[in-house]
Amino acid sequence: MISSKILPKGRLGGYLALGITCVVWGTTWVASKIGVDDIPALQMASIRQLIAGVCFIGFFMWYKKLPLPNAGQFGWLIVMALLMFVFANGLSTWSLQYIPTGLSALVGALYPLNVVIIEMVLFKNRNMTVLTFVGLLLGITGIGIVFYETAFQHQPGGFMFGVILSVVAMLSWSVGTLILTRARLNLNPYYAVGWQMLISSLLLYIFARFTGQTIPLETIPAKAWWIITYLVLAGSILSFVAFIFSMKRLPAAVASLYAYVNPLVAMVTAAIVLNEKLTIYILWGSVVTLLGVFLVNYSIRRERNKIIAEPEQ
Repeated sequence: MISSKILPKGRLGGYLALGITCVVWGTTWVASKIGVDDIPALQMASIRQLIAGVCFIGFFMWYKKLPLPNAGQFGWLIVMALLMFVFANGLSTWSLQYIPTGLSALVGALYPLNVVIIEMVLFKNRNMTVLTFVGLLLGITGIGIVFYETAFQHQPGGFMFGVILSVVAMLSWSVGTLILTRARLNLNPYYAVGWQMLISSLLLYIFARFTGQTIPLETIPAKAWWIITYLVLAGSILSFVAFIFSMKRLPAAVASLYAYVNPLVAMVTAAIVLNEKLTIYILWGSVVTLLGVFLVNYSIRRERNKIIAEPEQ
């Protein structure tokens, strides 16, 4: 057990917050998987984002007294809502109707690798090291191992469609991440997230209605409402606050460890709760994939630190 006496002030709370983030965000994959059995995925995502968005916006408007975003900010919020919550969150939730929980979570964890590739192709970023390419290779190899395990098994209908949804969701999150790192918007980032959730809830509902993926609210069973409650309170509010707290109290390299733990938590929880198959190939493939993601992130941080330090030499 970590003693608060041997940690700098605030570090113990930071580690506890990191633990909450790792566990809760990992279990939300399983909760979503359970929820899509009783309610269409896009409708569930829409209801979740609506409630969470209202909570965030309400806090900042009525407690912090923040004004409404201006027209330019709303345009940016709509784009980010599409990328981060409609396509990324919405499609990843939809993918759970067709593929195992752990596989969807693992594909989602690949976004740092894709960010690097996009920067290389579109932004001509040449600050790539051998370690970066090793990480990319390991990430691809790990996914190959996982798919090798499932390639020779009979898969349910829609399996490949689910994989495609998961990949598109990951790509959308990657593009959104790149835009966020380059954006200079004079708007509280957490207030902005609330607006993105609210906007995305409306867009997701329109998408769900257009594709026939809605059911009357009164027919949604109690179990699904409990799942939505958990996703809102734990997945969208508690863990988000914990994530922010951990980022403020811990080094970025430590606080970002949640990205490597979440898929493993999702896999183990799904194996226990949903009896999803967890074989040595899936475990090793997941470890190799996450190791690759870690190496890519580590190499990028190291190169950025070198660039920052150069003027001081």
